[in-house]
Amino acid sequence: MAEGLSFKDYAIVACGTLAPELNYLKKQGFLGARRILYTTPGRHEAPKELESQLIQKIDAAKEHSNKVIIVYGGKFCYVNVDDPYKTMDIMIQEQGTGISISIINATHCIDMLASESQREKIRSGQKVWWLTPGWVMYRDNVFQDWDKGKANENFPQHTGGAVLLDGIGFWEKYSEEHPEKILEFSDWMGIEIQPHKITLDRLKNLLASCVVSDLE
Repeated sequence: MAEGLSFKDYAIVACGTLAPELNYLKKQGFLGARRILYTTPGRHEAPKELESQLIQKIDAAKEHSNKVIIVYGGKFCYVNVDDPYKTMDIMIQEQGTGISISIINATHCIDMLASESQREKIRSGQKVWWLTPGWVMYRDNVFQDWDKGKANENFPQHTGGAVLLDGIGFWEKYSEEHPEKILEFSDWMGIEIQPHKITLDRLKNLLASCVVSDLE
């Protein structure tokens, strides 16, 4: 589905956590969008800030195109405890006056890189903590208010360790250039980090689906 479709009429608003993958697709010539705008990585931990940044980026995207694709998870990336009925979809629809705006069909960034069935196969029955290159690169943002105590409550129960979904050749280069950062992050998590090579086919198809739906 992904091949042969054009993104030249689109602007994209995405979580900065996915910047490594989206910039890679842009460099490869697949994602020729007019503009890609990123929010600060890890704002799922701060829903009010996420909403503010997302609205701001959508307004900026409107200046470049009347077709906007939102690369955010529809289920887990935005949870409004003050107004549980205000979902990501509703928030985005409120910004869509006069433009075509669509959200990628995935629950969160991990789901954009590997489907649930793919993840089941990768983890082989183990309980694992999923990572992406962005989670490693921007961990200070993603885990902004986490102290060692909270890390100890969450990570060690994942007896299968952490699995990093790598579709861009990230791990080899990063671990060679910044081995101390990998060791520090793994030590803080209290579990081992293992890379798992994937393709970006799922992400490409999810992006392409937004274009296809506009054509129908």
